[in-house]
Amino acid sequence: MHLYHANVSWARHAGDFARGRYSRAHVWQFDGGITVPASSSPLVVPVPFSTAEAVDPEEALVAAAASCHMLTFLFLAGKRGFVIDRYEDDAEGLMEKNARDKFAITRITLHPRIVFSGDTQPTAADLEALHHGAHDECYIANSITADIVVA
Repeated sequence: MHLYHANVSWARHAGDFARGRYSRAHVWQFDGGITVPASSSPLVVPVPFSTAEAVDPEEALVAAAASCHMLTFLFLAGKRGFVIDRYEDDAEGLMEKNARDKFAITRITLHPRIVFSGDTQPTAADLEALHHGAHDECYIANSITADIVVA
């Protein structure tokens, strides 16, 4: 068992709280000491009450799923003897109403671009198996209900 911590901190500095006219800017702090500016999504709460430059929870969920898939993919590829020099992913999360008529991230689409080196290059079947294994073993994919697909 592992226990993970994140500190989320917000304070009202101005604005009309009762009318929803206040800043959603806040910070995330993690155990390694990093502080990340966070906010509601400007797609959900318009600027100036959101901060477009900050990370929002929806982006963080997409990034967490993509990062977990990548880290698991790298591990599995290494075990199979493949050498990866670069892995990039422009992941996308689709928010829409779910079966319960609630807004949710229902689909996360990964668009990995992977550069392999060395004599052993993966076949299309190898790549499919590695992505399937990464999805199957990814802690985040096993924790959420959104579909995660590799495009």
